[in-house]
Amino acid sequence: MGSLTSHARSPWLSLGEASRLLGITPGTLRKWADHGDVAAFVTPGGHRRFPRSAIESLVPQPRSRRPILTGLTASASRVTRAYLRPRQPGRPANDPRIAALTEAERADLKDRGRRLLLLLLDHLNEAPRTSAVKLVEAEDQAAQYGRRAAALGASLSATLEAFVRFRGAFTAELAAIARRRRLDTREATALLVEGEGAVDRLLVALTSGYTAERS
Repeated sequence: MGSLTSHARSPWLSLGEASRLLGITPGTLRKWADHGDVAAFVTPGGHRRFPRSAIESLVPQPRSRRPILTGLTASASRVTRAYLRPRQPGRPANDPRIAALTEAERADLKDRGRRLLLLLLDHLNEAPRTSAVKLVEAEDQAAQYGRRAAALGASLSATLEAFVRFRGAFTAELAAIARRRRLDTREATALLVEGEGAVDRLLVALTSGYTAERS
């Protein structure tokens, strides 16, 4: 019993223990450690160990599941219509390769954007542990979107312009949700800050996916 108690109170966590505590995949935590985003060391046997205090400080503050993002399909449809709104007649495309996309290719990008959006809304709607998993999935989807856009020949500037439209439409929808649900100032601000932070991470993932495909 003494050894078990000592182990439970160990100041170090294994990769599996730390990733379960954060609610993310071991692969994601390994990547964070490799990039220096999380403190860790490697044992002589080649196993990662993480300071318990550092990992616990990263655990999201407890919050209950938000009962505000009901009707996710309706929200997704509004955002999709906003950021995929056709250009005004006579306005030239900023990238001729975008204008040259086939209907099937456009539909593919639209479907990828919609899946990304639903993951983002799920992230904001879920309890912390599930929320973290949804955000990791959304980052992976954003990276795939970036790779697909690069493979289709879209320029990085055009890809980022589309994402900026997506971001604006998404933020506007969050503000509308806050108004419809009559959230107080604190709740509305928390929702918008968390949403903006998540979108920032998706932008990094999308850019990384694009550049990886082009390299």
